[in-house]
Amino acid sequence: MLTATTVTIIGAGQAGLAMSQSLTDHGVDHIVLERGEVANSWRTERWDSLRLLTPNWMTRLPGHAYQGPDPDGFMQAAEVTEFLEGYAAMSASPVQANTTVEAVRSKGDGYEILTNRGVIACRAVVVATGACSTPKIPSLAGSVPAGIHQLAPIHYRNPDQIAGGRVLVVGASASGAQIAEELQRCGRDVTLAVGDHVRLPRTYRGMDIHWWMDTIGLLNDRYDEVEDIVRARRLPSLQLVGSPERRDIDLNALHATGIHLVGRFAGVADTTAQFSGSFANQCAAADLKLGRLLDSIDEFASANGLDSELAPADRPVRTTVPAADTTMSLADIGTIVWATGFQPHYPWLDPELLDRKGAIRHDGGVMSAPGMYVLGLPFTRSRKSSFLDGVGSDAIELSAHLKAHLNATASARG
Repeated sequence: MLTATTVTIIGAGQAGLAMSQSLTDHGVDHIVLERGEVANSWRTERWDSLRLLTPNWMTRLPGHAYQGPDPDGFMQAAEVTEFLEGYAAMSASPVQANTTVEAVRSKGDGYEILTNRGVIACRAVVVATGACSTPKIPSLAGSVPAGIHQLAPIHYRNPDQIAGGRVLVVGASASGAQIAEELQRCGRDVTLAVGDHVRLPRTYRGMDIHWWMDTIGLLNDRYDEVEDIVRARRLPSLQLVGSPERRDIDLNALHATGIHLVGRFAGVADTTAQFSGSFANQCAAADLKLGRLLDSIDEFASANGLDSELAPADRPVRTTVPAADTTMSLADIGTIVWATGFQPHYPWLDPELLDRKGAIRHDGGVMSAPGMYVLGLPFTRSRKSSFLDGVGSDAIELSAHLKAHLNATASARG
């Protein structure tokens, strides 16, 4: 069966729904394809206790924002799902659920989308599948002794699912730190392998750290203004947790719970795990970057006469964990959680649209093929592009670009 529409959006998470609303505002006919249901990743690929890292007041999309009683709280995954379902219903987004994209092919001056439910002809395509669906598991996982259960955060739900034995969590950004802490508090013996990480306090001078980053303009940094956009897009997620008590989850706090900290997981020799000896240097680098950010905040507060209205500068103490082991026996490890990030996976796109690592090549969300766009990726157009608070502004800008493209191609057709 052949369906015709002007624009096809692939993905019905926050990015796809934001673009759908923006295209509706422009009067552009479109369809939204979703492999599962609306907010599929939030409902099927998040652990039970997960909360947003951003406060509720930052939960806003084009034409819709959080309206609840706890603006400074942090939504749970189920609440995010409910929020997005409500947004889809309110905006009457034309979502076609349970539709798997099999190929996107150029066809004349438009595209054909091959799906498990038929073919869609369109003039433009928006890829809005996000960046958190395919775990990035390092090759050394293949050297792990048989019998050790291995999983990624998208497959973790709660401590009850983890079999007996010690647990090694690899990666100390948001997911790894939160999962390690949850397992340790449930009585598990946890080792956390720490690589490059971004340390932040949950609050500073009485205000949430995201309030500060928003206020000083850091989250609005543009993709075409930063010095190294490739590096900016590869930065680890923030070492934060969205807890009701607004607590920190840095390495000092994790060590205090009894978690054994080691450096980056570097290799396996027989039944021995090997860890980088640069652990202390990585901690020092994270502390240094944290200090620079807090310096910027203090300078902003002073320059804008806010010092008298704020709490005193409550600088976190430096990371003071003990020297880390560089080897560890895997004999009594029952589970390894690979919290090592995600990798791009677009088997249905023309390889010419991808770089050598399989990521989409784009300029602020505008892909190299005319009429093709992507949003919802880290730093697509600004530092907050992957947040619920940032994907909306990206969608508004890219929908305007897309509308101009449609007008131009219509004029060329005569």
